Amino acid sequence: MTQGSSGSLRLLVVDDDTIFSGMLRKYLESEGCSVDVACNGNQAIRILGEEAFDLMVLDIMMPELTGIEVLKRLRPDNPIPVIMLTARGDDLDRILGLELGADDYLTKPCNPRELLARVHAVMRRSVQAGTVHQRSIRIDDVHILPDNRKVIIGGSPGSLKSQVIFLTQTEFDMLYLLMSHPGKLITKSEISREVLGKPLSRWDRSIDVHISNLRRKLGRHPRGMERIRTVRGSGYIYDPNRDTR
Repeated sequence: MTQGSSGSLRLLVVDDDTIFSGMLRKYLESEGCSVDVACNGNQAIRILGEEAFDLMVLDIMMPELTGIEVLKRLRPDNPIPVIMLTARGDDLDRILGLELGADDYLTKPCNPRELLARVHAVMRRSVQAGTVHQRSIRIDDVHILPDNRKVIIGGSPGSLKSQVIFLTQTEFDMLYLLMSHPGKLITKSEISREVLGKPLSRWDRSIDVHISNLRRKLGRHPRGMERIRTVRGSGYIYDPNRDTR
């Protein structure tokens, strides 16, 4: 974890609304965080190239370089956790942001206290990664390594036939949860609580988007089926060994 001199979380808030970002900065600093502010996407890219942060709060709707463009330029080279700020009802931007590697989102105007809770939820998963995720897991050709948060497809680690897959923090935690219970249904409520750190919202599609990202990045099982099976209306199963006849 990259921390400020006092050991606080170091956050980058990116928003062209200086009044709103100033309000967020004042609140987050009052809660012990170290906060830098970028007023546009180009400034954010420059700052991230020079300094390290624990998490970025990123507004989607900005002139010149949107939050979506910032995410495109960052991923997969920079794995910094990202919480998006989206306008109410901007479902397409929200889904695209999640597909590009954002970890969570809030609609604007947001409650600073709720934002801080989301920040802590994302960072808590990062801190726990080395303690809660203690064992590596291998199922068929997928090998997940919690110590360095790597996912390797095919062959043994380091072999010419193996390929390291980039996953965001949220995608990694979701895959680890599913692979920890192969063949078992993991409900959306469980995923939301265990991975996202929040109750499942009725209209929240973020879990579906993260699962879609995982399927795309992992590819199909060598036998041709999806590695993660959907149980409609309930949740998901990591079950590549099922008989598909």
